Amino acid sequence: MSTLSELRIHLLYHFCRIQRPQLVIEFSSFFEHLKRMYERARVMQPDLDWAGFVSQLQSLDAYLVMACLERQEAAWDNLFQSKVGRADRLLLDALRSRAARLYPRMELEQETAINDFWGHLIVSSSEESLPILARYDGLRPLVPWLLRVFQNRQLSNLRSPSHRVADLGDDDLLQAFEKPDTLSSSHWHELFRDATRAWLTTLNDQELILLGLRWRYQLSQRESAQLLGIHEGTLSRQMDKLRERCLTEIQEQLESQGWTGDDLQDFILSEMATVLLEDSRLSMASLRQRLKKAGIKIQVPVSEPG
Repeated sequence: MSTLSELRIHLLYHFCRIQRPQLVIEFSSFFEHLKRMYERARVMQPDLDWAGFVSQLQSLDAYLVMACLERQEAAWDNLFQSKVGRADRLLLDALRSRAARLYPRMELEQETAINDFWGHLIVSSSEESLPILARYDGLRPLVPWLLRVFQNRQLSNLRSPSHRVADLGDDDLLQAFEKPDTLSSSHWHELFRDATRAWLTTLNDQELILLGLRWRYQLSQRESAQLLGIHEGTLSRQMDKLRERCLTEIQEQLESQGWTGDDLQDFILSEMATVLLEDSRLSMASLRQRLKKAGIKIQVPVSEPG
């Protein structure tokens, strides 16, 4: 290892110590954990070099995992208090929510799934396998990774109840933990588009105008408020309520179809603009009619945005 790499590792170590002062890990142990995570990362990315690994490392999450594996009580307190998604739920609550979806009206199975998961975070389920936290490669945010591992672990059990995850070998466990849900990503993106279209049909003319001014016409919040003759703070509150209702209704629709995720951000970034662009109620012609009906005059280009 070069002198520069050694310096970066020491800086990384002291950064973690400063950010998580209640967790104390000796540098030698820190370095050994780091090397193990690097080897785990190379299972999925064989071409990953040490410098690339260090630059991508989720350092504070990795440090927390190290402290948990060192069986530090403060580390477990930190893990239990981790927050999930925009709802800011605790990790344990998110696990319970997923267990309830996977085992509806089966409270014993739900509790068993959660207890089994916690129990195997630092204790391997068989001689051939590693504890769950020892599989963390440090390159992904910890909480979403744990939720994904929990879900895939339960899905594997549900698919083959007579051949439980605990009985699988190390390579099979890695594959089961890392592969996406059986329902493809494209499936959920399609359902997100459908749910967004359904939500748009619930909007009244005032809400469509508000959305049209901000998105289709690309007016600022101040410009939109002046045009509507309302206070900018009022418009801001209306937009916040509209946004919250949108996210809540879409998430509920996805969850009713079996979605167990916690963040709609990927869907919003990749799909929302397309749905809004294609919806006829938000076309320039439709919005002009609604604005005219409401007695609102606006001077904007009439061409569709590209």
